[in-house]
This record gives sequence, structure tokens and C-alpha cells, in this order.
Amino acid sequence: MSRPAKYTLIETNEDLRKIIDEQANAHWVSFDTEFIGERRFHVQLCLIQLAFESGTFIVDPLKVKDLQPLLDLIQNPNITKITHAGENDYRILFNHYGIVPKNVVDTQVAAAFVGYRYPVSYRKLGENELNLRLDKGFTVAKWDQRPLPEKALIYGAKDVEYLIRLWHSLKSKLETLNRVEWVMDECKFLENPEYYVVDPDRETIESSIIKNITPKEQIFLLRLNRWRRDLAEKKNYSKDMILPNKYISQLVKTVSGGMDALNNHRRLHNNLVDEYGELFISFYKEPALPEELEKLAEIPEENQEDPKHELLTEMLDLIIKYRSLDEQIAHEIVMPRYVLKRLKADAEFFEPLISNGWRKEFLGDDLVNWLQNRTHLDLFLSEGKIELKMHGDR
Repeated sequence: MSRPAKYTLIETNEDLRKIIDEQANAHWVSFDTEFIGERRFHVQLCLIQLAFESGTFIVDPLKVKDLQPLLDLIQNPNITKITHAGENDYRILFNHYGIVPKNVVDTQVAAAFVGYRYPVSYRKLGENELNLRLDKGFTVAKWDQRPLPEKALIYGAKDVEYLIRLWHSLKSKLETLNRVEWVMDECKFLENPEYYVVDPDRETIESSIIKNITPKEQIFLLRLNRWRRDLAEKKNYSKDMILPNKYISQLVKTVSGGMDALNNHRRLHNNLVDEYGELFISFYKEPALPEELEKLAEIPEENQEDPKHELLTEMLDLIIKYRSLDEQIAHEIVMPRYVLKRLKADAEFFEPLISNGWRKEFLGDDLVNWLQNRTHLDLFLSEGKIELKMHGDR
């Protein structure tokens, strides 16, 4: 059972600097944040929780304006940062302050290497590994209100207080399986700035309708999404508050008909058409710029892979699933669905993932060879056996 959390609330620049200075020789820190992202473009950082060997501290970033000592701590390679599902926490720090963590271990990732499904919740992991009963009633609390209720602060403290024990429990199992280095290798993605950089045009390039509309409509969709994003960022509103997603495809299909078509579309709100209709029509009519054409050239081509090759790729994925179950490692960490999807269309993306590191060691030479040469594989059924061979190896 969990006990009441003890914490120190930090609300001044001086107190934060003092605490961080006192931890200059710390070996580890457990780290978490609470934030609000709804109805705004820029996520608001509302609380930062830290646990050291000497105690647990809650930093109020709405009152502490100089977070540089904390940012230095996160970037200190001599101190291990322990998180659970820390990706979003580090993404906030990257987007707000341009930093990435150093020397990271994530218990959600670690759990995937000892038989847990990925992702696994902090609550379930605490129950299974430490026999804890963690209250998650404040998961979506009003973190920006001040003063915060005592129960909310206790909840925040507990989110980091037990992370070190959780890591020790998982690490013991990882050492038995000889997988500690695999976990540390996998957690390196959290230290890569490129992981947090998002192409602002990705929503257009990956749109579900992009391949089924004309080139002129594609240019319109690109401009419409850029306008929506820029205005949302300027006003710090969510993009859906600027232009709801449900209207986008309707605009794409209708804008070529001009104002008459927009005004007579029963699913488009009159206020939207009155305020922005002429602007939308200008997006459609203006000639494409070279930069826009270059961006739309990034739209993935239709997958023309041979049906047999596609089936073989799926079969290889099933083999990996079977091996993952047998070895008690989450298939979702070995071969996420997005990776399998990219494998079919983008060999250059996939190659570095399996040609070195822990995945190569786990999969073994045969599976790696089959994945790398999947378009040259043949499948044979004979005498109760299934054989995979390269073309010409009969």
C-alpha cells in the first residue's frame, strides 16, 4: 500500500536554485510534469515534480519564472533521469526551452523488456511491481488553478516518489535477462532533438483525403492547414477552435464552386463562410508556388508492392510476434505498427532500425536477413514444412 507523500513546494527562483545546487552530486532524479493542452496551441506547463534521494520537491512554474537551474539538471549527463512515459514531458521542455534530456531511463520502456505490454500504465506497474495502490483521480485536474488542492499536490508527488523503487525492481529483472543495455539503448530516442521536431505540414502530407483530390485541391488543403495552424499559434487557440476538422474535407470538395457553393453548403457554418469564404477562395485560385509543389512531392506514392511480398512482410511480423511472446518482450516495442507500415514503403527508414543495436541482437541474423531482403523471398510448403528462401536458392 502507498503512504501519504511528503514533499516540499518550490515557489521562488531562489528556492529552486538552492535545491538544484544541493543536488549537484546526485546520481539520479525522478521527473514528471503536469500540464494542460486542451483549447490552446501552446501546452501550458503547470507543475514539475522532482524526487531525489534526499526528498521530493514540487516546482510551481507559474510562480517560478527562472527554470534554468532545472533545465541544466535535465541536461546533466551525470544524473540519471527516471520517468514513466516521459516523452510528453520532454517534448514540452523541448518546445518551450529547446532542450533535450541526457542520461534517461523510462520505466514504461523498461517494462516492455520484461514481459509487460507496451505501453503499460504507471498505476498497473506500481501494483504489480511494488504492491502499490496509486490514486489516479487527479489525472485531468485543473492544474492551472491556484492554490492547488492538497490532494492534487500529493498526487503529483506520488507520481515521482516511487519511480526509483520501480526502476530498481525492473532493473533486477532486466539484469537477469541481460537486457539493461537494451533498455538504455532504446531510451536514447528521448535524447534525440530530431524526435521532437514535427513537420508543420505533416497533417497535410498524411491526410486521409490527400491522394483522392486534384493537385489544385491539394494546394488548397496545404494552404488551408497552414493558415489554421498559424492563426492558432498566434491566438494560442487549439487548431480545432480556429477551424474544426469536420469542415476541412467539406471545404476542399466545395471551394472550387466559389461563394455560391460555400453559402449553399448545409454542413458549413454560415459564420465561417461569411468571415473566411473569400480568403478560402483565394487559397484555391492563386497559382502554386515552387515551394508548395516541392512540399506536395513528399506525399507517399501508392504502395505497389507485390501482394505476395506484402503477405510475406505480414508473416515476418507474425514471426516476430511469436518470438516476442516466447522471449517475454513486448512486440509493440520490437516492431511498432508504424514501423511495419513504413517497412513496406520506405526501406531507408527501416534499415538503421534493424542493422545494429538491440533489435538486431534480439531478432537474430536469419530474421534480419529476411526483413532486409523481403522482396526477394519465396515461401515453400513441402512435407509438412514451411521454408523461406531467397530467389534462386531452391
